Amino acid sequence: MAGKRKVYTPEFKLAAVKMITDQKLSVAEVARRLGVTENRLHEWKKALATKGADAFPGSGHLTPQEEEIRKLRADVKRLEMERDILKKATAFFAAQTN
Repeated sequence: MAGKRKVYTPEFKLAAVKMITDQKLSVAEVARRLGVTENRLHEWKKALATKGADAFPGSGHLTPQEEEIRKLRADVKRLEMERDILKKATAFFAAQTN
């Protein structure tokens, strides 16, 4: 059985990366101090370098583009369901008239 996944706050992630960059500590040392894997720290460092302030939006906080994509996908799903219902109704009524 899998264990519960740890969730780290954006502040924790920023502080961990700052320990590496500002305090000039090695990734291995920061990993030992914080109880985080080295790979995770490398991911956070890379995310901060590429995305800047938007690197860690937090749980449930989507960027405007991600929010729009989520809404559009929900609309597509709803419209596909409506289409399928109309197809079935058309087939049903066509069978009733014959």
